[in-house]
Amino acid sequence: MTRPRSVAFLLTAKPTIEGAGVRLNRVFGNPEVPRFDPFLLLDDFGSKNPEDYLAGFPSHPHRGIETVTYMLSGKVEHGDSLGNEGVIGAGDVQWMTAGSGIIHQEMPQQAEDHLRGLQLWVNLPAASKMMAPRYREVAADSIPEVSPHDGLRIKIIAGEVVGVHGPVEDVVVEPQYLDITLEPGADLEHPTPTGHTVFAYCLSGRGKVGPRRTHELERGQLALFTEGASISAVACDVPFRFLLISGKPLGEPIAWSGPIVMNTREELATAFREYQEGTFIKSDSS
Repeated sequence: MTRPRSVAFLLTAKPTIEGAGVRLNRVFGNPEVPRFDPFLLLDDFGSKNPEDYLAGFPSHPHRGIETVTYMLSGKVEHGDSLGNEGVIGAGDVQWMTAGSGIIHQEMPQQAEDHLRGLQLWVNLPAASKMMAPRYREVAADSIPEVSPHDGLRIKIIAGEVVGVHGPVEDVVVEPQYLDITLEPGADLEHPTPTGHTVFAYCLSGRGKVGPRRTHELERGQLALFTEGASISAVACDVPFRFLLISGKPLGEPIAWSGPIVMNTREELATAFREYQEGTFIKSDSS
């Protein structure tokens, strides 16, 4: 298959409140399942007003998913039930596999100017939902950047571009996670894995996507693509910065309640019962 991917539909992020009162923009979530399989949710959080984010995300459980936090500016402190703690700073990525279960907190810290980050939820297949939890802490300076031609810069968090691989590997859904900037008038033709779900999310500026570049994206807008072998994009009269994300669909049933995503209602009930009973954290996961 050599045809380029067309735009299936466009979404615009909508304001919502999560955690202990964090104001953020939800790009997609539960209502869009299963269109984005294996992805479950994308949130764009941050503000110039600390009151919008300082309440943070106090201790809460996760099971059956991975969460990917990418900080564009500012920082978030985190800690969890396994004793992990640290800071995710500007340009850093944390790829957390909740697996069998983890209880953690994420607390944005006051920024001098503007705090902004993205959090993506990635589903795990049934065979991996009860795997041992793990973290990948990816420092900004370990993320390679390539410039295949003038006016194009690509930060490779996961996946491969012109023979250069991102630092996040060995993930079940075989993700590609790219932070792409096109200067005004510059364009991009990028190959995408056949059969994978692919979307582009505009971080700033303005550009057009699709084989005829007819669909315009501005900050907070997302394009989900149809099947095909590549995607096309071009910047308008300002730099166009966007995330290009893809992954292999799981095609499995989804039972989702709050921060836990399993395959059946029975598995969900078990997870919440264990959380209440204090047996949620497993010392030995397969």
